[in-house]
Order: sequence, then C-alpha cells, then structure tokens
Amino acid sequence: MRHPDVITGFRKSSHSDQLGDCLEIARTGSGGHAVRDSKNSAGPSLTVGGAAWSCFVDEIKGAYAR
Repeated sequence: MRHPDVITGFRKSSHSDQLGDCLEIARTGSGGHAVRDSKNSAGPSLTVGGAAWSCFVDEIKGAYAR
C-alpha cells in the first residue's frame, strides 16, 4: 500500500548547472511529485498531483521544441 504523504529520495537533473541554482524533484506515494530548492533541502516543497505534473512536463518540453 502506498501512502500519499511519503516522498521518496529527491534528485536533480543531470543538466543542472554547477552554480547550484537547481530544483530537485521526488515522487510521492500517491503518484504525484514534490519540488524543492536544492539550496534549501530542509525547506518546504511544493507537491502536485500526477496529472498536473504531466501537464507541466509537457509544457516544458513544448517550449524547448519551439
């Protein structure tokens, strides 16, 4: 059974810059994602559902394709 509040290990993209200006993401137990600032790992995270995350990623991919 998955618990919706459980957040697995955060990770950042291999495309992140060396200055540390990055976001980290992690999956939640309910199929969503949590996003946080890599410079403040003890700080809060923004959690979004799976459908919202998919829309976000699709928009980002579309912006880079233009």
